[in-house]
Amino acid sequence: MVVLITGITSGFGRAIAERLSSEGHKVYGTHRRDCERIPGVSYIRAEVGSDSDCEAAVRQVLDAEGHIDVFISNAGMGIGGPLEFSSLADARLQMDVNWMGMVRFLHHVVPAMRKRGSGKIICLSSIGGLIGLPFQGLYSASKFAIEGYCEALRMELRGTGVSVTVVEPGDFHTGFTASRKSVAGPEVEAAYPSYTTSLACIEHDETSGLTPDVLAARISRVLKRKNPPYTIVVANLEQKLSVFIKRILPKRWFAAILASYYKL
Repeated sequence: MVVLITGITSGFGRAIAERLSSEGHKVYGTHRRDCERIPGVSYIRAEVGSDSDCEAAVRQVLDAEGHIDVFISNAGMGIGGPLEFSSLADARLQMDVNWMGMVRFLHHVVPAMRKRGSGKIICLSSIGGLIGLPFQGLYSASKFAIEGYCEALRMELRGTGVSVTVVEPGDFHTGFTASRKSVAGPEVEAAYPSYTTSLACIEHDETSGLTPDVLAARISRVLKRKNPPYTIVVANLEQKLSVFIKRILPKRWFAAILASYYKL
């Protein structure tokens, strides 16, 4: 299969590219900075925030291969902190990278797949796209947007031979934790005394989380399925249970459980 993955320099993207390439797929991946390259993988320099870069990346694969069998939207970033202290610029950046970055690619991938009558679209969301996480509100908002967009896209592509799968990871040990942009300062801590404690809890869960290879293996299985699932939660048992519990409990009860967990 011909596979295009966004953001393969590290973390999920790199693990997915390594796994799929080792299985014999022809893998193309976008990157925005220099990195150690995976043998056999074709690298395309592209910023997900650039309309022209995204169009050119898709065109490069189509020109070289004639089609794209699988598109995996992985590129993303995180901004943490109390929403009150998050700037409008941060809100725009968070949505532009995580949501619009996906949209920019799909704007060119979808027509090619639909006209060919086949293709698999896999978009990485998060458990944070199912549960609004405290002090990660901008990140959760961007992932909720991915969920809604893909739900609509899946319905629109019904009967075309193109599938849409949303992958919802829980906490994973990647470079995401260290690269997260966080709001900080005395004013923030004075207004939200629980922020520092909650952030420590968040970072502990991430650094002790699953490895990216686990997620790469699940995505590999999606490629083998004739009818891929609509959504996949890839997380530890506790986090899977939290998703299930949110569906069945009154919202106020679930909010109280979440607040207790994050020590709010």
